[in-house]
Amino acid sequence: MVKLALALGLLTFLIYYPTVGYTFVNYDDDVFVTNNRYVAPGFTWEGVKWAFTSTEIDYWRPLSWLTHMLDMELYGPVGGMHHLTNVLIHCSATIMLLFALHALTSAVWRSALVAALFAWHPLHVESVAWISERKDVLSTLCLLLSVLAYTYYCLRPSLVRYLLVVASFTSGLLAKPMV
Repeated sequence: MVKLALALGLLTFLIYYPTVGYTFVNYDDDVFVTNNRYVAPGFTWEGVKWAFTSTEIDYWRPLSWLTHMLDMELYGPVGGMHHLTNVLIHCSATIMLLFALHALTSAVWRSALVAALFAWHPLHVESVAWISERKDVLSTLCLLLSVLAYTYYCLRPSLVRYLLVVASFTSGLLAKPMV
């Protein structure tokens, strides 16, 4: 199962890797990242405070803002690296879906097929290839982690497993309230 997950993750990475050659889009990447006075400097106390209190651009999503700040801290205004983060998050979500479906159904190949369809479906291209859509790939990863965590909690309940469900679901809400 691990080899299958790695193969699925690697193929997904290769499919989306060309986005690493892209730059920021002047549609709203400037508003969300490069010209955002709270995000562009990377991690600052003012930026973190803003991330948890602001809804001025669209809606409350502090975890998404924090990941953009982390990208600026690590890579600066190199758009391709911000795209790389989206690709890695999407690959992780794909692997998480595979494990969640397998845990729920015990059907290896059907789970792999569904995860592959999720990973490679054209509807996901926008979320992966558009830096400002980080909120979508990040919230999906957290949601799928919470599904997997809940599955394991149901199989063998414990406080630690329950707290993992709560933490992962809360992270999804912090990434995008639609979760």
